[in-house]
Amino acid sequence: PHPEISPLNTTIEFGNRLLTFLVLAVGLACLIAALRLRPRRTSLVRLAWLQPVGVAVQGLWGGLVVRSALNPVTVSMHFLISIGLIAACFALYARVGEGDGPPVPLVHRDIRRLAFGLTAAVGVLLLAGVVVTGTGPHSGDEAASRFDLDIEMVARLHADVVWIVLGLTFALLLTLRVTGAPAPARRVALVLLGVELAQGVIGYVQYFLAVPAALVAMHVLGATLVWIATLAALHATRTRGKLPARAEPALDAVPA
Repeated sequence: PHPEISPLNTTIEFGNRLLTFLVLAVGLACLIAALRLRPRRTSLVRLAWLQPVGVAVQGLWGGLVVRSALNPVTVSMHFLISIGLIAACFALYARVGEGDGPPVPLVHRDIRRLAFGLTAAVGVLLLAGVVVTGTGPHSGDEAASRFDLDIEMVARLHADVVWIVLGLTFALLLTLRVTGAPAPARRVALVLLGVELAQGVIGYVQYFLAVPAALVAMHVLGATLVWIATLAALHATRTRGKLPARAEPALDAVPA
């Protein structure tokens, strides 16, 4: 117990540390499964190694966050490292359902480029988001520092990037439909648009309600969902062929 710190904050912090061990256990399970797979697929083993190693790095960085008294730079990097881990997790998830051949586009190359551009724009959006959060009032500790920026300015800049992402998403969805792209790609792009719209509603509501903490938490969750949906849309524009024949039965229970 720390009398100078809110019990709620203490509970959240300690709960986060406990969940790290759960995530690490799942990461190790992924690695063991990849190593036991026959025939062994080097691509899966490499992606599987990123899971426990990434969690360990994130845990060490979390210690730096605490030592820096929740400096907004270290806190922002803590979230962005998690975004990188999610990308590695999704890559592993996608690769277990396909072969090891070179990526073959399922759509026109310009649509594929648009999907990459959209992914990059969402990355910029996430970066802008952590700047807004690091400038806002909810630091997790009254003694923690904040970015010395104008909250209204950075929030408006963040909103501008949101509109760019929405425009690119709509363009992707439209081009997928008019070119007769595979149904899974069109479906994933539609889901992405829906998640972005829901996230936008949360963002504007929290802005006009003076950034209540509960909505900030929902917005952070929404940001991860937008990132996952973006990765799904990108992966849906290409294929690596079918699974190796002998590996297929061992992966029947794993969704593609």
